[in-house]
Amino acid sequence: MIENNEINLQEDELYEHHRFVADKGQEPLRVDKFLMNFVENATRNKIQNAAKSGNILVNGNAVKQNYRVKANDIVTVVLAHPPRELKLIPENIPLNIVYEDDDVLVVNKDAGMVVHPGHGNYTGTLVNALTYHFSSLPNLNCELHDRPGLVHRIDKDTSGLLVIAKNEYAMTNLAKQFFDRKTHRLYYALVWGNFEEDFGTIEGHIGRDLKDRMIMSVFPNGEHGKPAITHYKVIERFKYVTLIECKLETGRTHQIRAHMKYLKHPLFNDERYGGNDILKGTTFTKYKQFVENCFSILPRQALHAKTLGFMHPVTKKMLNFDSELPSDMQNAIEKWRKYSTTL
Repeated sequence: MIENNEINLQEDELYEHHRFVADKGQEPLRVDKFLMNFVENATRNKIQNAAKSGNILVNGNAVKQNYRVKANDIVTVVLAHPPRELKLIPENIPLNIVYEDDDVLVVNKDAGMVVHPGHGNYTGTLVNALTYHFSSLPNLNCELHDRPGLVHRIDKDTSGLLVIAKNEYAMTNLAKQFFDRKTHRLYYALVWGNFEEDFGTIEGHIGRDLKDRMIMSVFPNGEHGKPAITHYKVIERFKYVTLIECKLETGRTHQIRAHMKYLKHPLFNDERYGGNDILKGTTFTKYKQFVENCFSILPRQALHAKTLGFMHPVTKKMLNFDSELPSDMQNAIEKWRKYSTTL
């Protein structure tokens, strides 16, 4: 699926706000439901009104809301006003800076902070904070005007380490290191269930789920998506949940979250991937209350980008960084540690 946002469109005063190309494996799906899966903060009512106004096009033709999107269809949403420009607004947001020199910056991102501006998140992002911290940041290319200095990213509710390029040379060099898989990244995750083995490797293509476009799925036969490899190792077992370390060979969207769900070990309190349900344990009311208390302490997926290693683009020295688990993960892990000793 390809998405191009905020592109001026036609001569009749309409402007393209969203553009989606349906995957080859797309099963017939009503266009209003299809767009609900893609457009953030959209409502069924808004999408249906857009269709009634002739503002939803499929392959260039206006369609009604009950049109069924098929494989390779090009779905666009056009409106009479230009889309909002993504202007980078400098904001004085505190940054947890781990390392900085003339070429690179390493930050430890808090959970809850969006990395770059997008629909529904125009302010309060890491990039807004960076534009305040620096007078200017490089772009990898003109299509990434809203992601200056970024060579990789982590999800909003994932905490941990990120490296930022401060000039064009560092940007190009670091981007190639990530592409060539020469960086070193370790994540800590608290997942549901107890692993039989102490370590393992997950290999399975990852791509957009064919029914729910907001999540990624694993396609073990490689029929969709891109190759993805995650190595995992058990750090500590707590009967019903397990603390693991994950090493990434690839950097696919939601890679650890999707791979762990595929193994039937979704991340603890990962709402999008089903980890916010009580998946293991007893039916006792006290146990249910205990888990819900843990959810309250850790109100996000239990995932932290703990270590990051890369070669400095100028000095060519290997730089390795490690970060402590944030307090919400530490507190939830400690509760599980104490609980498991009573079983």
